[in-house]
Amino acid sequence: MTDSVYTQLLDLACGAFLLAAVGVLWLRQLSSIVRVFALQGVALAAVAALLGLHEDRPGLLAVAAGVGLLRAWAVPRLVLRALTAGAPHRPHYQADVSETRETRPLVTVAASLLSAALLTLLAYAVSRPLADLHPTPATHALPVGLAVVLIGFFTLVTRRRAPAQTVGFLLLDNGITVTAFLAASGVPLIVELGVSFDLLLAVLVLQILTTRMRAAFGGTGIDDLRELRD
Repeated sequence: MTDSVYTQLLDLACGAFLLAAVGVLWLRQLSSIVRVFALQGVALAAVAALLGLHEDRPGLLAVAAGVGLLRAWAVPRLVLRALTAGAPHRPHYQADVSETRETRPLVTVAASLLSAALLTLLAYAVSRPLADLHPTPATHALPVGLAVVLIGFFTLVTRRRAPAQTVGFLLLDNGITVTAFLAASGVPLIVELGVSFDLLLAVLVLQILTTRMRAAFGGTGIDDLRELRD
């Protein structure tokens, strides 16, 4: 793989990675949000694979395969299951619209997209000095990772449905992971597997919590938790 092809493919993968994060802010259907997050997992695995191919590191290719399996398939599958956890299993059952869509976010779609643009500009301004310390195609893409971290945190604090907030947390983790890949040319396989299994555990806890919330409140709105009293 030539340097020019590697740079173009890396830029394409990083662009898709950032675009998926923006797509999460744009969409309201929870199932669509999870599917876009799965596509981001594919882009994350592609970044790791490109770094492994360019640097001839089979270990990094194994990390890319593990990332693709866990973050593009296993975790999104569990989140999709959490969307229907505790729902009545009756023929022709139609879920409440408020349970399948993020109907009352704290920030509108237009304001969310504008915030994503501002956060991306902030990420480029903050990380540019770091990229200038060791200019490579990978370090030049560092702002993408930081931008996704900021967008993930923004999603986490502006959504009211538990599954949507979970996707925000997962976006945050994906941003940290891709930043580690780009800044340090990858992380050891055992470290990445440990982090990914922690994510699986967090999603499993979400599924249990979602089931209990539907049983207690009939929905997954975080605002319902404010009614709890000691």
